[in-house]
Amino acid sequence: MTADKPLRADAQRNRDVLIAKAREVFDAGDFFDLRFDDFAQLAGVGTGTLYRHFPTREALAEAVYRGEVAALCDRARRLQDTLPAAQALATFLRGMVDHIDAHEGLARTLATLMAGGSGTMAEGSRALERAVTDLLAAAVRDGAVRDDVNAGAVMMALHGIGAAHDRPDWRAEADDVITLLLDGLRRR
Repeated sequence: MTADKPLRADAQRNRDVLIAKAREVFDAGDFFDLRFDDFAQLAGVGTGTLYRHFPTREALAEAVYRGEVAALCDRARRLQDTLPAAQALATFLRGMVDHIDAHEGLARTLATLMAGGSGTMAEGSRALERAVTDLLAAAVRDGAVRDDVNAGAVMMALHGIGAAHDRPDWRAEADDVITLLLDGLRRR
């Protein structure tokens, strides 16, 4: 499959079905319990279709990850277009905690599958950081947040929140960290 040649409609549907089923199985944390060939049957496609689109588990993980990042970046843009800047930033950051919480299995599966460093994780991280940069810049322009904090610091806080997911009171603490972060960003 080449990136520059559009897929036929049926091939695109099959690809979309594989990605959706992978996301579901990743979220449940069951992907490593399945043989890759059995995953094709679970998704309702033949093994040839699976391997034509995704020759490896890692290739499938990268496609799921790219979709997740694209959806999060799109959400950041929609929030920026529809809400006041400070509210858009806060809503996005709180939504990131919701996303981390709802998709812990997905995050762990993707991290395991993509541990080899294909560059996809770094590319996705840069895209998310650009989205946060845009949200922060809009809030700075509105005078709502300080201008001396960059998106890297915000991303570090989000990474820390995700890494601490095993803590017993994670959700409450994660929400508290976002509140601290937003309070720290607020222009005095």
